[in-house]
Order: sequence, then C-alpha cells, then structure tokens
Amino acid sequence: MTSPNPAAWRQKAMLLVVSVGFFMQTLDSTIVNTALPAMARDLGQSPLHMQAVVIAYALTMAVTIPLSGWLADRLGTRVVFSSALTIFSIGSAMCAYSSTLDALVWWRVVQGFGGAMLLPVGRLAVLRTFPREQYLQALAFVAVPGMIGPLIGPTLGGWLVKVASWHWVFLINVPVGVIGCVAAHFFLINARAPHQTSFDIKGYLLLSVGMVATSLALDRHADMAGAHALMLVLLVVGFAGFVAYGLYANRAPQPLFSLAMFRVHTFSVGLLGNLFARIGIAAVPYLVPLLLQVSLGYTAFEAGLLMLPITITGIFAKSLATHLVTRYGYRPVLVWNTILAGGVMASFAVVTPHYPVPLLILQLGILGGINSIQFTAMNTLTLKDLNPDDASGGNSLFSLVQMLAMSFGLTVGGALLVTFTGAFGESAGVGALPAFRATFACVGLITCCSAWIFAQLTDREQRATDDGDAQAQAVAAAPPPPAN
Repeated sequence: MTSPNPAAWRQKAMLLVVSVGFFMQTLDSTIVNTALPAMARDLGQSPLHMQAVVIAYALTMAVTIPLSGWLADRLGTRVVFSSALTIFSIGSAMCAYSSTLDALVWWRVVQGFGGAMLLPVGRLAVLRTFPREQYLQALAFVAVPGMIGPLIGPTLGGWLVKVASWHWVFLINVPVGVIGCVAAHFFLINARAPHQTSFDIKGYLLLSVGMVATSLALDRHADMAGAHALMLVLLVVGFAGFVAYGLYANRAPQPLFSLAMFRVHTFSVGLLGNLFARIGIAAVPYLVPLLLQVSLGYTAFEAGLLMLPITITGIFAKSLATHLVTRYGYRPVLVWNTILAGGVMASFAVVTPHYPVPLLILQLGILGGINSIQFTAMNTLTLKDLNPDDASGGNSLFSLVQMLAMSFGLTVGGALLVTFTGAFGESAGVGALPAFRATFACVGLITCCSAWIFAQLTDREQRATDDGDAQAQAVAAAPPPPAN
C-alpha cells in the first residue's frame, strides 16, 4: 500500500472497489428495516407481516456463501466479484420496482445471491493480490466500510423514506454497483486457485435443505390453512437435512465442512453459542423499528435516528470486551452478558406510547453496548483454538452460522409477532402493543437460555490467551455478516 512499486496505485484502487462491495452488502442488511412500514402501505400488506423481505436476503446469503469460494477458484476473483455486483444491482433495481410482496421477496433472493459472493470473494481477492506481510493491513482497510454499512443503515433508510420513498432504499445501490462493476473490470486481478478441488455438491445440498426447510418452518403463517402440519413437516425435513449432512461429512473424504473442527471444544461452544444467542439478538433490529412506527407513532426517520444509540455505544464497547475477557475469562463474561442482553431485550415489553424518550434512548444504548461485548467475546472464543489448517474452513462455517442465525432470528421474531398478533387481535397501532410485548419477552427469554451453552466452558478453555485471541481477532477482522 505504501510500496514504491508502480502497481501500488492499482492495488489501492482494488481495495476501494472491494470496499464498495463490502459496504453495499452490509448496508442492505439493515437499511430495509426502517422502511418496512412504508413498503407495507404501498404493497397493501400489514407491516407486521413483512419479515419475509428481510429473511429472504439473509437466508439466501447463508445458502450461497459456501458456493462463492468454489466459483472464485474456477472462474477467477474478478469475474465472480463483477458478476456479484451486477446481480446485486439488478436485484436492487427490481426490488425498487416491485409492485407485490411476492415479487419483492423473490428479487431480495436475487440480491442476496449477489451479496453473498461480495464478502468472501472480495476478501479472497485481497488475499491473492497482496503479499502476506501486507494482508492484515489491507484487510483492515476494506473492513471499515463493511462495518459502517450496518451502522448507518437504519438512519439512512428512514431518511430516504422521508425525503423520497422506500424505493430509494434499493435504487441507491444501482449507480454505486454499476461504477463498482466497471472499476472491478479494470483493477481486480482475475486470480484463480492454483490447485482446484472438487466441490462437495452432495454435502452442500444436504446442508441447504436443512437451512431452508428449518427457516420456512419457523416462518409459517399462523393464519394459513394447514400451517401447523406444514411447519411440522418442514421441521422434520430440516432436521433430517442437518443429520444427514453430519452422517455424510463423517465419512466423506473432502466434506464441505469437516466435522473434525468440532473436536475443538471452544469452537463447538462458540459456534452453538453464536447460533442461539444471535437468534434473539438478530430479531431486535427488525422488531424495534416496527414497534416505534407501528405502535408508538414515530416516523421512519425518527425511528432510524433512535437506532443510533445502538451503533454509538457498540463502537465504544468493543475495547471493553477485550478488557473484561482478559480479567475475568470468557465463561463469566459470556454467561452474564448473555443474560443481561436477554433482560434488556425483554425490557422493551414495558414501552408505551408515552414512554420517556431519554429512557428509551438509554435502553437502546445499553443494548448496543451489551451486544458489542457479546459479539466480540463469542466471535473470538469460536476461532481462538483452531489450528492453522482448520482456520479457513472454521471461519467459513462461522460466517455461514452467523448469517443462518440472523435468518433464524428474523424468522423467529417475525413468527412470534404474527402469532401473538393473531392471539391478541389484528388491531393496528397501539392495539398491536400486546403482541410486541409478548414477542420481546419471548426473544429475551430465548437469549437468556443460550447462556447455558457458554457455561459449558472449562476453567482452562475460558481463559484468554494472547496468541490465540490475537489470531482469532485477526481472522474475524474481515467484514462480518450483518449485525455483528
């Protein structure tokens, strides 16, 4: 980056292009949330039934992530990254012009397919372009825009709804994507893998069936005929898909994700903790903007502004996480912080239309700080004891689980809200408060229960180690999936 090499300017340009891709993908994970009520009005839908718009994006990303590296190895990083930007931009444009909810959901799937390839392929392009001694520096540079995206998303989404319309939540991606695609053609090296391996298509299909079926089961509509029977069938199919993959991967010579990594206890605890703790945490960015607009009467822009305390306190709390883990260890920090996170989520059940704004801001700020500590600690725990040979596969599986947990969280939050709305009545506005209260209480309880997973750490495993933690933080420094 500071190299006197004449190609240094091209490397800098390449980093900017990758940064654009990271920013677009992570921005779209949160920018939609504050715009959902406006979308619902235009599409003739209830704002409480719009979770599919967000779930479709997250679930598609989770399913597509394993494909991205294999495609880049075969076709080259430039081809796949440019194609991903093109697909993402087309999906964004068609989302903006969707006239029905079904159409919007399907084009969000297209968006998610393109977005899923931007993060891992962009990271791979950096790895194959820069020498080893410059890799972490380059990765840190491109990580910043990827982290900014979800931070400004809710406020930007609310502002666009206020000054223009919800369509611009998607249209904003198009010119940026077109410019990025052209720049990628000129500045990205089309690097392929020197030794190409076969793709585990059987394992991929089994894992995909498990993820999709489980998510659809949780997202069933309570008012749909035969919903309970369909949910049961999908849950069985999803569970069978995961079990079948486990049995298959145990004997496959080159499985998609090796089960040997699960022999590392901290990896197993961290991965399962990430999955279940994030289910509750991922529901909050979806539920809070809805609560503020549907039941408390705030505008989209006001709701977006009220989400800022989560961002601000989250930034400052990251360094606190390292200090707490170093002093007390992973187990007490994660157990008590998870319980605190669940308690703060449940506290939103007491919010009323006349609730003091300063108190609401305080709640959101505390939640942001607690979530930041949670993510930093459990992410580092997951990766810290993996050996170098398993680091790449472990990080890929870790990224998939993060996206899957986000999808499950949105699904569970939306399903609970729909179920309780049906139980308490379909009345709009303040009348929806009982449903929101019950949903927040359940989401908080789910999060609290996940603390049991972190309690399984042993005294030796729960201690922080400088080498392992530093390595894990370096791996996790790449732009994480949304809500991280």
